[in-house]
Amino acid sequence: MSSKLSIVGWVSVGVLTGALATFSLQTTARNAIAPLPLEEIQQLAAVYSLIKTDYVEPVDDSKLIVDAISGMVSSLDPHSQYFDKNSFKEFREGTTGRFVGVGIEITQEDGLIRVVSPIEGSPADRAGLQTNDLITRIDDTAVRGLTLTDAVKRMRGEPNTKVLLTVFRKDENRTFTVTIVREEIKTRSVKGEVVEPGYAWIRLSQFQDRTVDDFVTKAAEIYAKEPQLKGLVLDLRNDPGGLLDAAVAISAAFLPENVTVVTTDGQLPESKAKFTTHPSDYVRRSFGLGSTNPLRNLPAGLKKVPMVVLVNEGSASASEIVAGALQDHQRAIVMGSQTFGKGSVQTVRQLGPESGIKLTTALYYTPSGRSIQAKGIVPDIALDETAEGNLYASLRIREADLVKHLGTDYTPEEAARKEQEREEAIKRLEQESNANGGQSPRRLPTFGSPEDFQLQQALNHLKGLPVKVSEEPAERESRDTAKTTTPDNDAGNEKEKDANPATAPDNAVKQP
Repeated sequence: MSSKLSIVGWVSVGVLTGALATFSLQTTARNAIAPLPLEEIQQLAAVYSLIKTDYVEPVDDSKLIVDAISGMVSSLDPHSQYFDKNSFKEFREGTTGRFVGVGIEITQEDGLIRVVSPIEGSPADRAGLQTNDLITRIDDTAVRGLTLTDAVKRMRGEPNTKVLLTVFRKDENRTFTVTIVREEIKTRSVKGEVVEPGYAWIRLSQFQDRTVDDFVTKAAEIYAKEPQLKGLVLDLRNDPGGLLDAAVAISAAFLPENVTVVTTDGQLPESKAKFTTHPSDYVRRSFGLGSTNPLRNLPAGLKKVPMVVLVNEGSASASEIVAGALQDHQRAIVMGSQTFGKGSVQTVRQLGPESGIKLTTALYYTPSGRSIQAKGIVPDIALDETAEGNLYASLRIREADLVKHLGTDYTPEEAARKEQEREEAIKRLEQESNANGGQSPRRLPTFGSPEDFQLQQALNHLKGLPVKVSEEPAERESRDTAKTTTPDNDAGNEKEKDANPATAPDNAVKQP
């Protein structure tokens, strides 16, 4: 690369494969090149030469160089990645919430493609794909050996075309095929309604370009129906993250002006940043100079309404930033289970017109200075996912489970406990499957439905009614809570808030 190369930086709060990113944080031109280790460079040149002369068949020069770059970057941590022409285009598309495909969020596991979650209302969702399903073949191509980017390419395509997926469902120990018709996926990242007189629920499933505008619209609709709102539940469960600017803006919707939302720290001077609720920290970056504040039409009541934030193991990245900010400023009570724990910042630097790399350049910290990385936001009040307990939560993966993750590993005791919980959950799933004649075990209730146990507990908290608190030790390590508690009705001045909770990071995934 020559010294004339202009490199453009974007900061991503995405996780896993980083399909969602935060653009336009800064643009920098770097002319300096770090000193190169001569001996190692000579070895690299020697290997390149041997492959060119001795390998069983000719190998294209560009393939060798691209694979070397890709291996160099991907060996660092789970979130650093090289982008070729197609993957770079797909990466950019990930922030718009619009693409043509089947509508699933995926990651890679043991060479296969694991479904993180189907996008609500997508073809994959309608076809019955479930979280933790493993895709083994895409049409006639075996998935093992494909990169995640290659798998995404094969699942995306033109509208109204078909793709045949072969799926292994571990919970049922069976393999099946499903034909899905591709369509344009327009992910609706904001839902909400007045769930009962005086109380509302707003769900954010991702942080995208239109999330802030759609949030303001939905909040206005709710206040038009219920002007005297007494409590609000902000639902960030299974929200994999997305745009940092959107996370800052959503936090600003509830917090006073000029307070800190999140800070970052890394080697580069520009990695040492602070994002506040001042409009300049999200208007200029997201919408361009001269843009108006997207929160200008926000109902004034949102600044004071008592609120609960619901999170779980699938809450990551931008959603962890919001939960951490509202928790640290004691603006809301966080309820649910410990979040994913991705607290690293990825900067995307353009290497040429159609290629780039996503590189981890900093770590996120909540307003009180807690690191999010590989820890996750610990809720103020831990909740099981159902009234019967956490049926499947132990099978879900967090940042600390990822190979080469940054930060502290599980202690031997934690690792042993988690393994035991996973084994027990697998046995329970097998028993349920056998009892149902091999059919799928019960699915968790839809978020926001009357059967949503965690939502009902959040509403009980807002109304000052007893809350059934989880007895899971991982969620209560720094707390001394009884099985049932009767919290104060004022969520903004919660007396049960722990002074030293653990913290968490971000998450984002590929969406074919």
